[in-house]
Amino acid sequence: MAITAAMVKELREATGAGMMDAKKALTENDGDMEAATDWLRTKGLAKAAKKSGRTAAEGLVAVAVDGGKGVAVEVNSETDFVAKNADFQKMVGGIAQVALSVGDVDALKAADMNGKSVEQTVTDAVAVIGENMGVRRMATLEGETVVTYVHNAAATDMGNIGVLVAMTGDDAAFGRQVAMHIAATNPAALNEADLDPAIVEKEKQIQMDIARESGKPEQVIEKMIVGRMKKYMAEVTLVNQSFVVNPDLTVGAAAAEAGVEITGFVRLEKGEGIEVVAEDFAAEVAKLNG
Repeated sequence: MAITAAMVKELREATGAGMMDAKKALTENDGDMEAATDWLRTKGLAKAAKKSGRTAAEGLVAVAVDGGKGVAVEVNSETDFVAKNADFQKMVGGIAQVALSVGDVDALKAADMNGKSVEQTVTDAVAVIGENMGVRRMATLEGETVVTYVHNAAATDMGNIGVLVAMTGDDAAFGRQVAMHIAATNPAALNEADLDPAIVEKEKQIQMDIARESGKPEQVIEKMIVGRMKKYMAEVTLVNQSFVVNPDLTVGAAAAEAGVEITGFVRLEKGEGIEVVAEDFAAEVAKLNG
């Protein structure tokens, strides 16, 4: 397939690779963005271990807790001006409270909120504010204790990133430190057992391909992979990451010292994975007048 400048730009932004390397990777992999990223990593040309989702949508993530249950809800808007609007914030806070009594986002949209469904409430707000909005995601977490943290808060319990941490014990201060750590590091899973086996196998294969590029014997490569996968687990699993509060300890070790066990977490970031196509206004004007 034809490799466009936009595709090269996207791959460069996702991997940090040079322009010609990005173009070659796309050409070698018939325009497949994910395969091209893996190809770059195998050749040692990518600076990032994974594609980072471009955050293009605006809005808020709100969190709420009731006893041992917590929820995080993402409500999107077109601009950050709406996220600062007091009426929008009040609506988002209300939606988060409703989310405590439902199981998923579809049930949330259909749930009652002051005599109307949540979906209808949002639709009515669109008509008043004049900007497209929508309830995109929700996540639920249960545990003995559930602690919340909001990063870049726009109002109480809502901001750009919402985190929930479930744990044993009631050390809320420690739980909040862990939640702040999660907001900063965005771990892929709690521990190795919670990682998707397909993702682990794919990473192992990539590391083997990188090692083979060095020309070392297979028996040496196998020993190299053990160390590299251990390092990978320390990067992507929460309990094995170096704790930002005390880098001498892993999060798991810090939890043990605090006398608690982390049993789960949720991290939602507003607009995560949503991509907005940038418009070339001058080109659009020229096209209209061409």
